Amino acid sequence: MYAAAYQKQYRQQDVMNASPLRLVIMTYDLAIRACEQQDFTKSVRTISALRDALDLDYPEVAGGLFRLYQWCLDNIRKGDYASALLTLRELRAAWAATEQNITARSATLSAPPAYSASLGNILT
Repeated sequence: MYAAAYQKQYRQQDVMNASPLRLVIMTYDLAIRACEQQDFTKSVRTISALRDALDLDYPEVAGGLFRLYQWCLDNIRKGDYASALLTLRELRAAWAATEQNITARSATLSAPPAYSASLGNILT
């Protein structure tokens, strides 16, 4: 009983501290699990949340994702969870790769120049 409570608390903290990009990936994880379990209600609810969160200020990207989400929802309604899963996994992989690129880029930008240690030795 305590383990479930701690797990729920940990999950809440994880969500509260997540970046918007990490939240998208977490939502994909939830949608994928729901499709794997063939949970119609949770699958539809989660994919609908992804669809409804699209930023329509970027119509080309949002329009493409909207159509993919609708296609997944149509497949789920037909009972074809496998097709929806394939698409969701590919989309999740793309978002995860984007997150890794952003993380690597920000680490590179915040890292001190490679010569700073040698200059530090000279200046001291």
